[in-house]
Amino acid sequence: MRVLKGVPRSHVYRVIRRGEVRVNKKRCKPETRLEIGDLVRIPPFIGTDPAQIPRPSPALAQLLRDSVLFEDEELLIINKPAGIAVHGGSGIRLGLIEAIRQITGDWARAELAHRLDRDTSGCIVLCKNMNYLKDIQKQLKVKTVQKHYLALVHGHWPKHLQEIAAPLQKNTLSSGERMVRVDPAGKASRTGFRVLEHLPGASLVEAMPATGRTHQIRVHCEYAGHPIVGDPKYGDDRNRSALAGYPGANQLCLHAWKISFSRQGGDGLVHAEADPPDKLQNLLAELRKNN
Repeated sequence: MRVLKGVPRSHVYRVIRRGEVRVNKKRCKPETRLEIGDLVRIPPFIGTDPAQIPRPSPALAQLLRDSVLFEDEELLIINKPAGIAVHGGSGIRLGLIEAIRQITGDWARAELAHRLDRDTSGCIVLCKNMNYLKDIQKQLKVKTVQKHYLALVHGHWPKHLQEIAAPLQKNTLSSGERMVRVDPAGKASRTGFRVLEHLPGASLVEAMPATGRTHQIRVHCEYAGHPIVGDPKYGDDRNRSALAGYPGANQLCLHAWKISFSRQGGDGLVHAEADPPDKLQNLLAELRKNN
C-alpha cells in the first residue's frame, strides 16, 4: 500500500491474487506475513495519478449524501446508484470510493469492504478504519455476512428451483472483456433463490449468494435459463425482445437489497435495507398492471 500510494486497495488485492506480487520469487496471498529479509516484487502500475482524480460534481456529492443508509464512527453503508463503478480504473477516472473520499473529511479514509458491479444498485459497505475493514472481510471470508438481492429475470422461474450450485470460471476475451462461465474446473459457487412474484414474461426473485464470485448471480440466472432482465453480458436477444416494450427493461435489473453482519467483537448486528431504484420500481409497476 505504501509503494502503490493512491492505487485502489481492491486493485492491490487483485494483483496479489493474480500472482503478480512475488515474495522471494514465489506467488503469495494477501494474508502472507512478511519476515525480515524477504524480497518483495511489486508490479508497476499505470493508472490515474491521484492528484488528477476529478472532484465529484455537486449533484453527485448530494446524491451520495442522500443515499446513506447507515453511518456511525466506523461504518458507512450506501445505496449505490446503478451506473456508478465502485472505483476508478479501465477508463473510469472517478468511481464511488474516489467520490466518497472527497465529499467530507469524515469519509476521507473510507475503504470498500466488498464490491458491486457498475450497473448493480443497492447496499455497499465502506469502512472508516482498517480494523473494521479487516473484521468485515474476515466475516465475508467465512461466509457469515448475509446478502439478499432482488433480481427481475426473464420467464417463469419455477418455485422448486431454490438453489444453484455450479462452479464458475473467469475468462478474459481477446478484447479484454471479462466473462464468467459455468465450468467444472471453476471455483465452487452457490446461490439460493426464492420466487417473490410471477409477472408477464418475467419473475421477481430473491437471490442469496452463499459465495462471492464475480458476476455470480448473473451467471447462475443465465445457467438456469432465466437471465436477468437488461443484462447485456449474460442475456440474449430473444429474451431482451420479450420485454422490449417496457421502459427500464434495457437496464440491469439486479439490486443489492439487504445486508447483515456482526458488529466488530460480536456486539450485535448491523442491518441495512435499500429501496430499489425508481426505474426498477416503475418497471415492476408496469408489469403488474398487465398481470
